Amino acid sequence: MNKTSSLTDVSFPHHRGISRVNSKTTKGWLVRGYKNGKRYSKLFSDGKIGSSEEALGQALEFYEELSNRLKAIPSGPRAKKIVFSDSRNSTGVIGVSRLKKPGKGGDTLEFYSVTWRPAPGVQKCTSYSIRKYGEEEAFKKAVICRYNGLEKLHGREIAVRIVGEENVKKYIPV
Repeated sequence: MNKTSSLTDVSFPHHRGISRVNSKTTKGWLVRGYKNGKRYSKLFSDGKIGSSEEALGQALEFYEELSNRLKAIPSGPRAKKIVFSDSRNSTGVIGVSRLKKPGKGGDTLEFYSVTWRPAPGVQKCTSYSIRKYGEEEAFKKAVICRYNGLEKLHGREIAVRIVGEENVKKYIPV
């Protein structure tokens, strides 16, 4: 990793949206802003402008202009993002997790936790005890719960893609 200029370490306080670029071919200040999923950016090159200090000055001016322009753009609705896979998932079903937590008296509670978002900003969660239902039945109940929630929100096709066709065939009654 390249060492950054002393400007970033000493005289330039952290400024969200402005970062230093020091690569073999490029040295300068990069200004970035985001609004409604669109990225706005501009590089202020030390070489083209004359010095790192002058490039920083222009970057700061541009950042203020960009900030004002972005504030003037009305915020659009956020699009729903549907996740179909995640490398961190270990159960095979997105939204279903196998968890352990300490219980009363020093025992360990094991369960399948199910999460879903029925509306923007709202998260729901429920769980199925492995001690109460057994491993297979607790997982089955969790999959059915997740499937039913997804089907209400997105329809059958999306629910099948997220839960997995093999799990739908195995657990969802026709």
